[in-house]
Amino acid sequence: MENKPARVRVLDAAHELMLTVGLARTTTKEIARAAGCSEAALYKYFPSKEDLFVRVLTERLPRLTPLLAELVAEPGRGELLANLTEIARRAALFYEQSFPIAASLYAEPQLKRRHDEAMRELGAGPHLPIRSVEAYLRAEQGVGRVRADADPFAAASLLVGACAQRAFAWEVEGARPDTDDFAARVARTVLAGIAP
Repeated sequence: MENKPARVRVLDAAHELMLTVGLARTTTKEIARAAGCSEAALYKYFPSKEDLFVRVLTERLPRLTPLLAELVAEPGRGELLANLTEIARRAALFYEQSFPIAASLYAEPQLKRRHDEAMRELGAGPHLPIRSVEAYLRAEQGVGRVRADADPFAAASLLVGACAQRAFAWEVEGARPDTDDFAARVARTVLAGIAP
């Protein structure tokens, strides 16, 4: 760990602490100590704990944004079912890994409000994956691969919501549905409702 640059050590430490004790109980002081640096050094790279949280989500967890940006830029690329399946697979993995990090926020309403305000200021938040999938479906609608009367926002909400729910609901049972099978089933179901 010592050979890694300080920014990488901070991200690694933050990721590990957020996974084990949750975002609400992770302090910048603990992150700095685990990273082997001062709190001042941590703030050199990350202006706030919320910014660090966003960086953990975007740099340490499965990435959906780059895939969606590529798909929006080139509607009609690839098979629509395969694209939706890959979106669902990445979203399911993202929520599976991010849920333990963010769940602690919901236990402290004031902290949750402050966190939400910070996310808005950073231009981040849990609504963005839905908006990105909606943009992709609108692009596909524009090239005729999604029915003209289909509702891209509702379809995106169903797809992304199912992936988030998989992370939350199946934790009680102790075993989530297989990621690849789940993604394929969700994608087929959504596509059945929006295909021309």
